[in-house]
Amino acid sequence: MKLATWNVNGIRARHAQVHEWIERERPDVVFLQELKAASDHIPITLQFDDYWSYWHGGKGYSGVSLLVNRRVSADRPSFEHPAFDYENRIVTAMLKTGVGDLTVASMYVPNGGKDFQAKMRFLEALDEYAAASQASGQAVVLCGDLNVARTDLDVHPKERKPRAIGQLPEERALLERIIGRGLVDVGRALDPDNDGLFTWWAPWRNMRQRNIGWRLDYVLASAPVAARISTCTVQKEIGTSDHAPVMAILDDESTWAPGT
Repeated sequence: MKLATWNVNGIRARHAQVHEWIERERPDVVFLQELKAASDHIPITLQFDDYWSYWHGGKGYSGVSLLVNRRVSADRPSFEHPAFDYENRIVTAMLKTGVGDLTVASMYVPNGGKDFQAKMRFLEALDEYAAASQASGQAVVLCGDLNVARTDLDVHPKERKPRAIGQLPEERALLERIIGRGLVDVGRALDPDNDGLFTWWAPWRNMRQRNIGWRLDYVLASAPVAARISTCTVQKEIGTSDHAPVMAILDDESTWAPGT
């Protein structure tokens, strides 16, 4: 099973790139963020016959989406929003796959530059959501732009700023608490020592070409699910968004029920 997440930074500006990427990669679940478009303004090219699609956005700001391949879910999933959703920042779906029930979520955490406390409230609520999932034994995959660089390793040395939003100790501590709810940061777990593992680059001074970036986009998975993910790669060469897609490959030949 392929799981692919991408902050597209404007779906209408990049719909051709997203269409080509989905057609080529054929992910089983696509997690998109920062749509900057209402659901009725999504380009027709992104309405795939073989995907269940759900778009949750508003004009010019924020927005998230899930696309689920019909080979994973024969029936349309129930797409839902946790109570802490605001500004169209999270959508979830329960997938009844052949190897176990799996809740997937596409998330776009506030940047925090204009309202830092709103960002912290969202992360606190996400922590409660992760804790509830852990307590119930529900397998989850939470993907998207979390707008927090987990450690200094996730920021190029030239970009490390102790008081920069996205690197603040209180943000990092909260992200660690979320991950501690039985989740695995899959990208870092599979590539623990890579000091060039970034997913976002400022759109100036050739930062992307020079790989002077931050890691802000994550695949967080319940430990039994994460144990079956063989690769999790940043597709740095894809698209013109300031973020790159992240693609994870899940071995779905055995169940991920708790204890297996």
